[in-house]
Amino acid sequence: MVAPVLIVKTGTTVPDVARRRRDFESWIASAMGLSDAQVQTRRVYDGDTLPDARAIRGVVVTGSSAMVTDREAWSERTAEWLADAVGAGVPVLGICYGHQLLAHALGGKVENNPHGRHIGTVDVRLTDGAHADPLFGGFDPVLHVPVSHRQSVTALPPGARLLAIAERDPLHAFAIGDRAWGVQFHPEFDADIVRGYIDARREQLLLEGLDADALWQRATDTRHGRDLLERFARLVRDGE
Repeated sequence: MVAPVLIVKTGTTVPDVARRRRDFESWIASAMGLSDAQVQTRRVYDGDTLPDARAIRGVVVTGSSAMVTDREAWSERTAEWLADAVGAGVPVLGICYGHQLLAHALGGKVENNPHGRHIGTVDVRLTDGAHADPLFGGFDPVLHVPVSHRQSVTALPPGARLLAIAERDPLHAFAIGDRAWGVQFHPEFDADIVRGYIDARREQLLLEGLDADALWQRATDTRHGRDLLERFARLVRDGE
């Protein structure tokens, strides 16, 4: 039996989106072309334990409304597990909270984003080093991707390679070795999901001085996120 791809679920999407569109693990598995039988989901925020990292073929860590800086017990346990998985050479992709947690697990720093909340569809510029990266190599120099977060990686882990920069997130994507990546953006989101987040956060966005209507209008569908997840799936298969 082929080992599963593990989706480490660190939280859930906003309620209205969940009712209409399901949740993170469904979007990730779909974009990666994985069937239910090929995926194992562990809800670590709800107390699920994690398997031996050597018994799985790849890991995707989801986003969350939690904050890495709160150092919740389940999050810290997951960080320790992630460090072990990276050390074992298991392919790892951290998304949003997962990106931050991976950085924290490997010795980086996570803080409140000094530029405030980042939400909507944004441009992310690849670094020169990204062109030779196994996951990012061959992409356009600028990616158009969805985001929704309030915290960011503010110091990369030792030995990490910076792969992408955004206006409000200068450490937007990184790699450790050639089998572990963190991306602050949400490759599994589409425009409808982004708008669902804007609608759910609308009152808070207004209090923070953000133009929710303009952000809603600028939300667009893009292939870049799905292409990244498809590439990660190929890297997982190629490593079997």
